[in-house]
Amino acid sequence: MTHTVRTSSFVLGALFLVLGICLGSSPCLAEKRVALVIGNSAYKSVAKLANPANDAGLIGGMLKKAGFDTVDVRQDLSAPEMRKALREFSARTRDADVAVIYYAGHGLELDGTNYLIPTDAALEADTDVYDEALPIDRVLVSIEPAKQLRLVILDACRDNPFSKTMKRTVASRAVGRGLAKVEPTSPNTMIAFAAKAGSTASDGDSRNSPFAVALSDHLPKPGLDLRKAFGFVRDDVLKATGYKQEPYVYGSLGGDDVPLVPAKPAVIAGPQANPQDSVRRDYELALQAGLREAWEAFLQTYPDGFYANLARVQLKKIAAEEERAQATEKARLAEQEKVKLAAERAQKAELEKAAAAAKAAEDARIAAEKQKQIEQAKAEAAERERKVAEAAAAKALAEKQAAEKAKAEAAAKQAADKQAADAESKKVAALSPLSSSPPPGDLSKSVQLELRRVGCMKTEPTGEWSETAQRSLSLFNKYAGTKFDAKLANTDVFDALKAKSGRVCPLVCDHGFRADGDACTKIVCRPGYRVSDDNECEKIQEKKPVATREDSRKRDADRKATEAAPSKPQVAGQIICTAGGGCRPVRKGCRLDSHSGGVGQVEVCN
Repeated sequence: MTHTVRTSSFVLGALFLVLGICLGSSPCLAEKRVALVIGNSAYKSVAKLANPANDAGLIGGMLKKAGFDTVDVRQDLSAPEMRKALREFSARTRDADVAVIYYAGHGLELDGTNYLIPTDAALEADTDVYDEALPIDRVLVSIEPAKQLRLVILDACRDNPFSKTMKRTVASRAVGRGLAKVEPTSPNTMIAFAAKAGSTASDGDSRNSPFAVALSDHLPKPGLDLRKAFGFVRDDVLKATGYKQEPYVYGSLGGDDVPLVPAKPAVIAGPQANPQDSVRRDYELALQAGLREAWEAFLQTYPDGFYANLARVQLKKIAAEEERAQATEKARLAEQEKVKLAAERAQKAELEKAAAAAKAAEDARIAAEKQKQIEQAKAEAAERERKVAEAAAAKALAEKQAAEKAKAEAAAKQAADKQAADAESKKVAALSPLSSSPPPGDLSKSVQLELRRVGCMKTEPTGEWSETAQRSLSLFNKYAGTKFDAKLANTDVFDALKAKSGRVCPLVCDHGFRADGDACTKIVCRPGYRVSDDNECEKIQEKKPVATREDSRKRDADRKATEAAPSKPQVAGQIICTAGGGCRPVRKGCRLDSHSGGVGQVEVCN
């Protein structure tokens, strides 16, 4: 019966222990994570893309290994198939905590809106985009039900072949290069581009694009915050593409770390079994029984040690109790004998003898009672010592476990700090040369090289700190918010420039050129159009001749000069007409002249 009670208690305690672990740790209350991966390579109207199908397989496998509940990988989807896939995925996100969509393929930006292009799209005209492609807003709607994190990764910034053949229905409708910047309106939403807005991404020379490789390396790291993970992705892609492609992330998250894969819980050793626990349990069972046989059996099993000494004290206590009981019984019997003798009117000697025997028995009882009390006190003292010793042992064990836990936590923190420090050092090493400070003789030229790198200087650097270099440093102060002395190039200026990872001064292009990434490209207009003052293509208007006042004045002057000139002899063939005689040829040697009255003409002969 005792064994059954102990076993039931043990099972009940274990049940509560498991319940406590489930309530206090993440595995029993794990969040639900779902993902949709799309890779479009086999386009029907343009050349096939090499890597999107491979990239989709790589990212899908990474998410499955990361422990996502469902990962749906789709390839080469038409427009109806893409819409159906988004509808089905939206249903799965309704009870999900984390939702991720990865898309690799062609994308297009039209009038500031980004579109994902299915494999069956033809896009013969710019307005076909509205019917044949999917806007990015449709993708965001499908992940909106997720409770904790909504992540969209677009590896769709490739050079778009559709824009080269697409007819423009309206000249003012703009078709951008790459994708346009996106600002999510829902909280805890991030949109990651393979290349920043307005630029294109590379497929790379291997089986997978540099962006997909970097994602698979950093996103599944347990406990790594997404913002830091995408920072590492940016560094890897910049390095792999010779600093030509820079991934970018839009959206915002809260102050807590948001990892794609939760951190693994620190393994803390549970309470170790105390070798004295079984001895203590058997001691307590014998104590509950309170029998000589129980203590003798205990001492046979555990003849030595702390609890054996306690058991011997308990045996002495039981022996004292037995002696007291025996003395009490003898006193009772002697008293009965005394009464019996008195009743029988025994002789005085016998009464005295019986009285003496009764007194001796009483004295023995009292002595036994005192001995019992002494042994009882000893047993109680031994029990108190036992409890004190057990409490001290439990405290020592708890302190040891706390020390081991603190040591494990410190080791885990030290490893995490080392990992973060190593990652940061790699990031700095990727963006900076091995030596942050150039030799003194090259400091001026090195500062000019850095000014040229951040877009604040256009001319070739020289070894002299010229007026052009001073103006360039002034521009850097203006846009970077620094206050360096423009007349002096020193190591502080050099370190500040090295700390900037990208362009600081804005790119300014001449008339007829527009900014394209970090370079100016010439604006080419189609025939019949020219570049306007606003750097836009406008139609050339045909000029119509317009009569001016100066032209009419010149004609009047020529006419008057002709009329004022003396008449010359009329050549043969002139005709003169008179009022009564009709018309006839002018005679030979004569000419026509104006009449003296100013009306009509007369024939004048030499």
